[in-house]
Amino acid sequence: MSDKNLKVNKQIPIVDVLIPAFNEENSVALVIRDIPDFVRNVIVVNNNSNDDTVKVAQDAGAIVLNEPQRGYGKACLTGMNYIAEQAIEPEILVFLDADYSDYPEQLNDLIKPILKEGYDMVIGSRAKGHKESGSMTLPQIFGNWLATSLMGMIYKTDYSDLGPFRAVRWNKLKSLGMKDETYGWTIEMQIKAAKSNWKTTEIPVDYRKRIGVSKVSGTVKGVFGAGYKILWTIWKYR
Repeated sequence: MSDKNLKVNKQIPIVDVLIPAFNEENSVALVIRDIPDFVRNVIVVNNNSNDDTVKVAQDAGAIVLNEPQRGYGKACLTGMNYIAEQAIEPEILVFLDADYSDYPEQLNDLIKPILKEGYDMVIGSRAKGHKESGSMTLPQIFGNWLATSLMGMIYKTDYSDLGPFRAVRWNKLKSLGMKDETYGWTIEMQIKAAKSNWKTTEIPVDYRKRIGVSKVSGTVKGVFGAGYKILWTIWKYR
């Protein structure tokens, strides 16, 4: 573990970052590099990669866990289980993708509403931020609009995005009883937060073309699989 993972600034709460990763050897080190130094632990959950994701992440200073069962939510659950077993748990957990499409340095802005205004969860909204041309496909943009619109009608929320870049109070997150192991993870969290009357907000975040091919939007199977799971999750928790 590098010194980066050991630094804890006494002026702010303990912040950990969780990064699910599947075949991201070309991008994960860049993500880790750009995470602010005040973050205590950067935890990469290797989701059955068949490239050098593990070695690259370890060399970059991350704690690397292995989860052989494929699934974004499954990787997140594995990371959360690891965190829950630590002697000193974080006060804030930040979720971040490993493909370098987000800007990790914006983590400062992401946690500010939690620190300064008492929010429980802050979603990084790509819909409100600057998107590099081609960074989101039309199915992604439409899917986000449809999902957030349906949530608004059913759960009276005002989300604009299902963005994976998000910050959550750790104790609050533990209380949600997260279960989804695949594409429904982010929307399950947002629905359960609404049903639990969390204080939530969004901030604009920038978004660029990811490195490599998306496992969701980059394949027909991924697009339809994610769409079905998101709509099913909205209906399931109504």
